[in-house]
Amino acid sequence: MSNVKSKRAGGRAGGALPRRIEAVLGALAAPGARLCVGLSGGVDSVVLLDLLAALAPRHQWQVSAIHVNHQLSPNADAWSRFCRRLCRDRGIPLRVVKVTVPRGDSVEAAAREARYGAYRRQRADNIVLAQHQDDQAETVLLQLLRGAGVKGLAAMPLARADPLRPGLRVLRPLLDATRREIEAYAAQHGLRWVEDESNEDSGYLRNFLRRDILPRLEARVPAYRATLSRAAAQMAEAAVLLDALAQMDGAPAPGAAVLPLSTLNALAPARARNLLRYVMAQHGLPMPQSQQLDEALRQALEAKADARLCVNLGACSLRRYRGELHLLAHAVPPALPGSTVNRPWHGESSVAVPEWRGVLQMRRRRGTGIDLQKLLAQPVTLRARHGGERLQPEAARPRRALKDLFQMQGVPPWRRDSLPLLWSGERLVWVAGVGIDCAFRARAGAPGVMPRWVERAGGAAAS
Repeated sequence: MSNVKSKRAGGRAGGALPRRIEAVLGALAAPGARLCVGLSGGVDSVVLLDLLAALAPRHQWQVSAIHVNHQLSPNADAWSRFCRRLCRDRGIPLRVVKVTVPRGDSVEAAAREARYGAYRRQRADNIVLAQHQDDQAETVLLQLLRGAGVKGLAAMPLARADPLRPGLRVLRPLLDATRREIEAYAAQHGLRWVEDESNEDSGYLRNFLRRDILPRLEARVPAYRATLSRAAAQMAEAAVLLDALAQMDGAPAPGAAVLPLSTLNALAPARARNLLRYVMAQHGLPMPQSQQLDEALRQALEAKADARLCVNLGACSLRRYRGELHLLAHAVPPALPGSTVNRPWHGESSVAVPEWRGVLQMRRRRGTGIDLQKLLAQPVTLRARHGGERLQPEAARPRRALKDLFQMQGVPPWRRDSLPLLWSGERLVWVAGVGIDCAFRARAGAPGVMPRWVERAGGAAAS
């Protein structure tokens, strides 16, 4: 670890920075908002923390910080200790989270995913990050070199809602500040920070651009940072228009990930790709390469009606069933037949089942849903399907095997083994996607409970 303490220095840039950041954050965060700083210990995040600590009392912001220890550097634990001291000295609550980053083709991408997973578990309205104008310019160039589309070239927005955590926003108030301005502020205030030795490794493309290419570009085009940031803003505006087009072209309701094949068939190829990209973005999924997306759409649209299509797009897959295209996120594998998942219910309003990547909501009703008295006559459990279960949703029709009921209700085959079954003792009461056994329906005026199964991205809600 390298702790750096600069001499105090004057500098107009360092003095103007607090006023600019206050103006930006004042427009984004209401009084009393909970702001959590993503604190790496580097100069950028240390300056951001110092700025927020000074501005918070005037705006009644509740400032905290999170430090994610990726365990990739031999200095990682020392950086965590530094961040603890830094926050303790300022009276700012800090949470240190250790994550395990899988080694693969892109350690940077895996580290980012692990980091954002930690951010989403914070008790905060906003995660405040320290990316600045130099970072934005580097990101635009990186995305160009990767052949990114409009949304990729839009780079990092000033503010965005997190697609996987409702109510959480990611803010970047330093996007209009340069690295020089941030370092000038640090010098002016005598701040200390740590240096990540990986920033010296030009084996990473971003570091290669930063150390070898951009200094030469600046000698020829001094305003390249502002120019590339302006280009990113224009791309972001174009991305908004593409999203509006996708909504006009038949985008599903928020949270849904099913598209009628007739809708996609009626669109020009470019608009069909845009619609599919929009749905993927709504679920926080990374974009596949254009050729991969083209081939996926071709297979989906040209397959025979009875074909059991499954196209792998890396972070998700496309499946076709009964004239619809389903987008399935590759998250926690669903439960399999014979699973040992067995969750008791003791009257809670919701029961989380991570093995099935979903939550069972139990809403109290009167005269509708499941008769609460009958349900509680025996211990109530939530179980996986094992095979051979039967249910009678309607009194006028016979009891049927779940396989037949799933087919009648149009439940896709790949979802059937990950839909929960609600039992009272050894009597099957309710099956997600099918309904309530008629023997357990609430009588008029009687206390009842209405179950609803809600899956995470790429799934659906089933009552």
